[in-house]
Amino acid sequence: MAKSSTRALWKGAITFGLVHIPVGLYSATEETDVNFDWLDRRTMDPVGYKRINKRTGKEIAKEDVVKGVEHGKGNYVIVSPQEIAEAYPRTTQTIEIEAFVDVDDVPFVYLERPYYTAPINKGEKVYALLREALKETGKIGLGRVVIQTKQHLAIVLPCGPALVLNLLRWGGEVRTWEGLPLPKSGKAAGLKDAELKMAKELIASMSGQWDAAEFRDEFHDAIMKLVEAKAKAGDTETVDPLEEAPDTEGAEVIDLTELLRRSLGGGKGAAKPAARKSAAHAPAKERAAAAGKPARKAARKAATKPAAKPRAKRAA
Repeated sequence: MAKSSTRALWKGAITFGLVHIPVGLYSATEETDVNFDWLDRRTMDPVGYKRINKRTGKEIAKEDVVKGVEHGKGNYVIVSPQEIAEAYPRTTQTIEIEAFVDVDDVPFVYLERPYYTAPINKGEKVYALLREALKETGKIGLGRVVIQTKQHLAIVLPCGPALVLNLLRWGGEVRTWEGLPLPKSGKAAGLKDAELKMAKELIASMSGQWDAAEFRDEFHDAIMKLVEAKAKAGDTETVDPLEEAPDTEGAEVIDLTELLRRSLGGGKGAAKPAARKSAAHAPAKERAAAAGKPARKAARKAATKPAAKPRAKRAA
């Protein structure tokens, strides 16, 4: 199990009634997906995403992209950034518990993402009070929280020495099982007592204790083992980092500063910054070709120049 991050992602409080528990929010999970980057196999250059007009196939500018919500087939309602900002929920920095429910009342299908909470600002005693009370009653706190401008339904439940905030999916996000070809319950499913007894015995024989360390992402481990082996054997490709394009305002300031500097320095002999930068970032073949141009030019000049006539020796 990976170590927990000690950097708080969010600081606020758990509240219910008049109780106020100052807490910090910490990530309780770690993504183990393998990140595959796209590369051009011919040049090993990174391949990125572009804003492409799907009808014309042409790239469009960022300022020409608007956000629309489909309302009926082929009809869209355009929503402006200002309208989106106004609809964002008010950030309160609180986990507002609205009710306490039995832990078994919330189906697992609603669980989305867990976070650890930890007390801050001398909130240890009241934090421990809520944790122990929830353990002894078998209840969990159900409420709402706003994280990064998005409102979430959430539960607060004890997990070992910690109180865990687990974000939930909203009711409208979970589909019903109605309409699925599911078998009936109990004897209506056609099960025999002997079959059910043997199934129970098999479950009992395979029962054990939960240990998360015994279960790993085998695909991730296999890919990373392959990557390490190939890297150790020297089977790697070098990808030159791409220069980030500055925004328009930044580019104007940088260019103006450079022009002033060159003007004050009398800059006739100074190389243009853009030329130096482009040469430094050119592919190796192009740099080699550029470096060879002066030598080839001198060789051609020497080949086409008439040979010098030998001088006659002076008589002694």
